[in-house]
Amino acid sequence: MRTALVRAAAGALAAAALAPAVALAQGLESPVGLWQNIDDETKKPKALIRITEQGGVLTGRIERILTDKPDAVCDACTDDRKGKPVQGMTILTGLKKDGEAWGGGEILDPNNGKVYRVNLKLAEGGRRLDVRGFIGFAAFGRTQTWIRQP
Repeated sequence: MRTALVRAAAGALAAAALAPAVALAQGLESPVGLWQNIDDETKKPKALIRITEQGGVLTGRIERILTDKPDAVCDACTDDRKGKPVQGMTILTGLKKDGEAWGGGEILDPNNGKVYRVNLKLAEGGRRLDVRGFIGFAAFGRTQTWIRQP
């Protein structure tokens, strides 16, 4: 009986030790989390974007601006975001899982106020996120790679 208790305790310890690794691996299978995007021109970090999921739909908002303009507003926006602070602004909406990717949503570029269709796809084991914004067909767009943050 004592041997059975020792085995059970050892099994419980092993499971507890593996739980964080399993949770991390599961988290890397989804875009949910904090991401850093890089400015296309300067190649420097631009913002931190928090992606959340509710009811199978992803949404992303700018959690923090990393440039010298943390108080920027979206002057070029044409919807209800016009004149509002970019920090805290929702820029990703309506994304749903589609096979190995997420699509069917939209992304706002606060620099020009334009809204594009968007697809997301995890890369490098979930450490990077390919964000493809486009008008019409995905082939006629551009991809930006975001980096997962701890």
